Amino acid sequence: MRVETVRGRLRKLADRKKAEFFPSFFKTGKGEYGEGDVFIGVTVPLLRKLAKEFRQLDYAEIRLLLKSKIHEERLLALLILTGRFSAAGEKERKKIFSFYLKHRAFVNNWDLVDASAPYIVGGYLADKDRRILYKLAKSKRLWDRRIAIVATFRFIRNGDFTDTLALSRILLNDREDLIHKAAGWMLREVYKRNADAVENFINAFLEKMPRTMLRYAIERFPEPKRKEFLQRPKTAK
Repeated sequence: MRVETVRGRLRKLADRKKAEFFPSFFKTGKGEYGEGDVFIGVTVPLLRKLAKEFRQLDYAEIRLLLKSKIHEERLLALLILTGRFSAAGEKERKKIFSFYLKHRAFVNNWDLVDASAPYIVGGYLADKDRRILYKLAKSKRLWDRRIAIVATFRFIRNGDFTDTLALSRILLNDREDLIHKAAGWMLREVYKRNADAVENFINAFLEKMPRTMLRYAIERFPEPKRKEFLQRPKTAK
């Protein structure tokens, strides 16, 4: 099976109107977080179907897709890896995890991170040492930091919130809105399972929490409590 076959299938599925819309949606303009990314207009449901069909693509071919300038090719490569990871034994999972980290420079938009980090990074680290997440959370690279916090979605689903809360604390001073959104999203997921943990976190760090992180985190709170947090005046220093 050759990567040319995969690319040929992708181009048959390409939609010109979507290819024109996606660049603005994923902020590909000069100075934006997705600057220079190229789209051909293939939707995620179609990519997921292709990922199942091409799950046995070898690593060399997956690497070619992952290094592509075409966004959908990179996403397809990641969907293939996540699908393979879910069915793999421990040895193969370690290989996929290492491959992912080695090539994470190509995981360079929020949808690419969100479609892969919880399943590969979070999936592999679920029962292992997680210090790598703290290293990623302190990286200068935006997407490393998003990988770190979004990977904890897997832990949250297992009822384990410690790393989500700790990483969210590290990311309180992050300058990027995409990180504020991701941390707030993960806190919201924790809230669904342990409301007290998130309320305690907000009470402790409300002074430092970026507004976007706070809004995402309290989305499921009762209306009175949301208003209380949003309207609470900052303490003078």
